[in-house]
Amino acid sequence: MDYHPIDEKLIDHISQTFKALSDPTRIKILHLLFHKECSVSEIAGHLNMNQSTISHQLKYLKQLRLVKNRREKTMYYYSPDDYHVMNLLEQSIEHSKHTS
Repeated sequence: MDYHPIDEKLIDHISQTFKALSDPTRIKILHLLFHKECSVSEIAGHLNMNQSTISHQLKYLKQLRLVKNRREKTMYYYSPDDYHVMNLLEQSIEHSKHTS
């Protein structure tokens, strides 16, 4: 089989995705959103964290297209934008459980 190197732009995008998954707060947010759509205040309540911290992390995740939002009147609700990454997260969780 011939080897075909990965495009540098794609490598950078993959690296950014893994960086996003390397932060404990972002892992918690993504795991919660994998199970249910939530507003910033709901996420903050579930994770017992400050809303500004959650908003900052959601902005980062949205820039990477890992989460998306929808607006309902004055509220924004967040959900996963890409289930490939969510599956990667779930596989990582299962792997960690298996190896602990």
